[in-house]
Amino acid sequence: QVQLVESGGGLVQAGGSLRLSCAVSGRTFSTYSMGWFRQAPGKEREFVTAITWNGDSTYYVDSVKGRFTISRDNAKNTVYLQMNSLKPEDTAVYYCAANPERWSTSTKREFYAYWGQGTQVTVSS
Repeated sequence: QVQLVESGGGLVQAGGSLRLSCAVSGRTFSTYSMGWFRQAPGKEREFVTAITWNGDSTYYVDSVKGRFTISRDNAKNTVYLQMNSLKPEDTAVYYCAANPERWSTSTKREFYAYWGQGTQVTVSS
């Protein structure tokens, strides 16, 4: 069983930064590609970014390109989301997710088999 635990969320002013972490249990972390999604109140959960198992390929939704950076440390079983120049519209619960297709950077929720419980990010104007 794979378990994911996010941390690092909080309240920040517009223009500020946060770094989210997602710790993944189990020995098979490096066999998964990883993604971050977010869900704002009253909205569908949306894709933010994804990274392949070795970190060689990443993909971002247009709204975060140039501001957010996904990375991973396979030795620590952890994936990160560095968020800079935050905007009020980035306010959401952020979820990390694991995709068994290691070479994928899929934007589709249905391809991600395991999910964390989410961490709240609130950006004040």
